[in-house]
Amino acid sequence: MSRFRPLTAVLVLLSTILMPTAQATPDWQLGTPPLSTPWTDDVSPTNALPEYPRPQLTRPEWRNLNGLWEFAAAAPGEQPPIGRTLAEKVLVPYPIESALSGIQRHEDRMWYRRTFTVPEGWSGKRLVLHFGAVDYDAKVWVNGRQVATHRGGYDGFDVDVTNALHRKGSQELIVWAEDLTDETFQPIGKQREVGDRGIFYQGSSGIWRTVWMEPVNAAAIDRLHITPDLAGGSFKVTADTSGPTGLDAEVTAYDGRRAVGQVRGKADTQLRLPIANPKTWSPDSPFLYDLKVKLIDRGKVVDTVGSYAGMRSVGLLEGADGKLRMVLNGKILFNLSTLDQGFWPDGLNTAPTDEALRFDLEQHKVLGFNTVRKHIKVEPDRWYYWADKLGLMVWQDMPSSKTDAMPEPWRTQFKAELHELIEEHKSFTAITVWVPFNEGWGEWDQAETGRIADSVKAQDPSRLVNAHSGVNCCNSKGDSGRGDLIDHHAYLGPATSAPAGARGAVDGEHGGFGLKVADHMWFGDGFAYEMTPDSATLTRRYVENQRDVLRSANTCGIGGSVYTQITDVEGELNGFFTYDRQVPKMDFAQVRAVNQAIIAGADGTGTGGPNPGPGTPGADGIHFYPLDGSAEDAVGNNDATLVGGATFAPGKNGEGVALNGSAQYVDTGAALLDTNGNYSAAAWVKLNKADGAFQTVVSQDGERDSAFFLQYSGQDQRFAMSFPGVRALSPTKPNPDQWYHLTGVRDVVKGELKLYVDGQLVATKPACSLDATSTGNTVIGRAKFGGNQVDHLDGTVDQVHVYDRALTDAEVRTLYDSGR
Repeated sequence: MSRFRPLTAVLVLLSTILMPTAQATPDWQLGTPPLSTPWTDDVSPTNALPEYPRPQLTRPEWRNLNGLWEFAAAAPGEQPPIGRTLAEKVLVPYPIESALSGIQRHEDRMWYRRTFTVPEGWSGKRLVLHFGAVDYDAKVWVNGRQVATHRGGYDGFDVDVTNALHRKGSQELIVWAEDLTDETFQPIGKQREVGDRGIFYQGSSGIWRTVWMEPVNAAAIDRLHITPDLAGGSFKVTADTSGPTGLDAEVTAYDGRRAVGQVRGKADTQLRLPIANPKTWSPDSPFLYDLKVKLIDRGKVVDTVGSYAGMRSVGLLEGADGKLRMVLNGKILFNLSTLDQGFWPDGLNTAPTDEALRFDLEQHKVLGFNTVRKHIKVEPDRWYYWADKLGLMVWQDMPSSKTDAMPEPWRTQFKAELHELIEEHKSFTAITVWVPFNEGWGEWDQAETGRIADSVKAQDPSRLVNAHSGVNCCNSKGDSGRGDLIDHHAYLGPATSAPAGARGAVDGEHGGFGLKVADHMWFGDGFAYEMTPDSATLTRRYVENQRDVLRSANTCGIGGSVYTQITDVEGELNGFFTYDRQVPKMDFAQVRAVNQAIIAGADGTGTGGPNPGPGTPGADGIHFYPLDGSAEDAVGNNDATLVGGATFAPGKNGEGVALNGSAQYVDTGAALLDTNGNYSAAAWVKLNKADGAFQTVVSQDGERDSAFFLQYSGQDQRFAMSFPGVRALSPTKPNPDQWYHLTGVRDVVKGELKLYVDGQLVATKPACSLDATSTGNTVIGRAKFGGNQVDHLDGTVDQVHVYDRALTDAEVRTLYDSGR
């Protein structure tokens, strides 16, 4: 094309004039998915994802190679089937396990084969094949000559095949792929070779993104790096090229048909493209500039590509309440997000159509969200294009390996794929946050996690880095202290993490309310973190939970939240939609209203600091349980009850209470503490065992969970003072059959949890709690979580104190020295 067109016009033109060649054959049939989406029947061999696949670097000439290919399972070490017809047909680019592929089974290794012809008009140019993604290891042959090897299931690769082509006629293309999924430590995200009917899903193998080819000149633009500089009123643009060096690049920005900025300079170097009076990109106004980039050799234009970009800035800013918040374009904007897994019942990793790919993002806007967390998966470029066009900020996760710690050489491979992910996607306007780790899956070293976060920030300083989403959860090695955000997960939540130092705080996952919808479930059944009986109840619980998100934003200072999730996925039934996208499960008007209230209300003004008062003076506190035979409170003269056959036994000072780790505990019969204010709890404890089981020494029942836990954390195998999902941990593992004095302190003014062991402060954790109305009983020797009595103590407890104030270091030391 000799005349530049706006990007939208280019994409429409390309998608209409260059359809894939039809290769229909009677021995191919669409599989039968357990659930069909509204787009399943729209897919056929003549229209398999026909859209131009690379929206940020467009050329008018290209050819889509999606459609029917020959297919066969491959044996280890087998030679490529050059010149040999394969027995089956597969619809590319749908993964072979999917119904849309027509194969609908897993193979560890596989062959793909097809032929193609090069249009006569492309004569004299180089021919480049583009593979959007092949999971996981790939090799490519053209006319019997191996032209490429690639490792990585989520990044694309290109290969110049010019020298392997016949001068004319049919060309043979063969692709070998190997995907061992969770048999290795390759990055796989939520994929498993066989889904577990839980939080891991059916894997996707082989070619799963568009395959296409284009002609390019000897000198050509290979990639554009575009970074907005709002403060400087410009875009930073680098055109990476191949072929002769020393050429010039000219970049022009357009607002519609009107040129609004231009720069010319050396290719392969960063140029600054000035924009007069720049229009900003935001969820409310996702304005995008069209770009035209020319490669110039001694005055002659040798390549021209189209692109686009949005002008915006991302960062952190202190709100009026003194807490760091996430900002867009210099203004505080709460990042209200869902968790988006990106799986489909008919196409698995691959959306059936571009309309389907767009649908999930459109529904985020309908529901009132302004952000989407792309959860441990990487999408095709067109997904990010729609996020840019529609106006949705994106937190982009790096796909994790399986949950155990990665060994070498997979650690090196993980880091290489992470940095390639960033390199391929850092020009998309919508991406505002990079997330290297999720819940410690695959994490091998806390310090190395910090170094990885630093390396991501160095690679892309224009965005925020969330070093570890769910740092409080699961396989996490603990907080590395790096990155821009502290991210806690809490189901049902929301999380109540608080900003600290130079880092803001976010809730990376919460919610997860579920509803079964007959005939719209992958397995005919499923689960959620809390099931509801009907849509009205589901909506009510969502609204209640989101109101708590606003409280957490204004009280604790979280700057973003991620609700689980936009759709059901396989056995997970906690979506706004069923997995097939056929049934909305909530009242969307109510959802949108509460979501808009959060974005408007979480503006950084906060709600003012608490003023809990001095509390009751005295060494014994408001209640003291010596646990000597009568289980009588020596201060308040209230009786406590031994439950489940608990017995008196030799204690640290006289008698204590022995508990067997199963159903036995001591019930004080009252809510002794106002958990909205300051408080402390102390006890002597001797564990019978210190293994992977949680054991709680003192807690107070809330409606669903304990308001706090003075405990032994089995996950960490250390003592802790905890809120749900937040733990101030002792540095070392305790020994069984040894007495320890534990004191847990809640300082509501400082927003801290403190843990003391044997009179010494061993841990302080920033923490905020929304549980201002814990009216359940204070109990000794168990906890409450998820509405159930859990974490029973297996050991002996003695000398229990509770205080309605935050004890000082000196007071804790005095209490320990007294032996009481």
